[in-house]
Amino acid sequence: MGHFSFYISTLVVYFGIDLMSAWSLNLQYGYTGVINFAYIVFQAAGCYVAGAAVLGPDTGPNSFQHYILGARLPFPVPLLAAALAGAVLAAVIGLFAVRRIRRDYQAAVMLIVSLILLQLVENDTSIFNGQNGLTGIPHPLESALGLSLAEYEWVYALWVLAICAVLYVVVQKLCRSAWGRSLRAIRDQEDAASALGLNGTKLRLEVFIIGGAIAGLSGGLLVEFIGAWSPGAWGYAETFVIFTALLVGGVGNNRGMLLGTLIVPIIVLEVPSFLPTVGYPGLIDAIEWIIVGLSWMAFLLFRPRGLLPERRFRAPRLAAALGRVGLTDVISPAPAAEVPVLADADAPSATVRAGSGGEEE
Repeated sequence: MGHFSFYISTLVVYFGIDLMSAWSLNLQYGYTGVINFAYIVFQAAGCYVAGAAVLGPDTGPNSFQHYILGARLPFPVPLLAAALAGAVLAAVIGLFAVRRIRRDYQAAVMLIVSLILLQLVENDTSIFNGQNGLTGIPHPLESALGLSLAEYEWVYALWVLAICAVLYVVVQKLCRSAWGRSLRAIRDQEDAASALGLNGTKLRLEVFIIGGAIAGLSGGLLVEFIGAWSPGAWGYAETFVIFTALLVGGVGNNRGMLLGTLIVPIIVLEVPSFLPTVGYPGLIDAIEWIIVGLSWMAFLLFRPRGLLPERRFRAPRLAAALGRVGLTDVISPAPAAEVPVLADADAPSATVRAGSGGEEE
């Protein structure tokens, strides 16, 4: 029973962290169209900074590992530092990566950035301790709470879920605000949005930085839970798991991220671990990635809008608007029709119903 409790509490923590990642990527890709294949880099940056912020200097007991920014900051300052690290890194990369370029080029740029930074971290032992990463990272408030390890894990799981609840409210308000509508405008029709005075590059950079901050925060929560950080666990392939969760849950739908995160990172990647050991070592891990790949392709082919599609938005009915200004006898409104508003085939799906609309369906 004890092992089962540890397993469930760990899954809850991972679910919360993956959910934060899904919301972050949904802001960037689902609402803005930024294909961020370097997402895991920002989460890894948050992990490193949060770990170094509590380990103290790399001297004395920590002299066996080398890192920078060593400090012993009190809880929850390391988490704030992790979010700041993700935001700063996103600002630096975003200056050249979120300009108005073709989305397939943008995806390639992000992937290249991810590969370059991964190689840098793995080979620089003086700054990042190379492939060994960081270890011995203390759990926040563990000694102060005086709980057993099993009890502490559940308290930490509830802490992560509480942060997820706050983050959901914040993300929803952002997406439903005028700023969020501007994001969808540049995603679907940037030329028309630019004609209305919207700066697409500026908006993409803003959402890129916000997403980077969320990624850094999720990385800080993860490293404080597992107590270690290694660049080998932060390969670019991890980003595709979160993207698959987006596709399954429903791109552009924050509630859909709950469903997608539960299905892909938790269920799909955990069920194969219960299969009996067969074949060569590592076969089960390969099966997990095969399932992820098949899920990606299946949803792209048969349900590209996901299980919970993005909600459509309706503008005020034309007839009612004309009636308020006394023009109903002069102009007859056209019948409502669904008009696609995709800028190109790479943009997430969205539809505007002409002659109706300003509320969510």
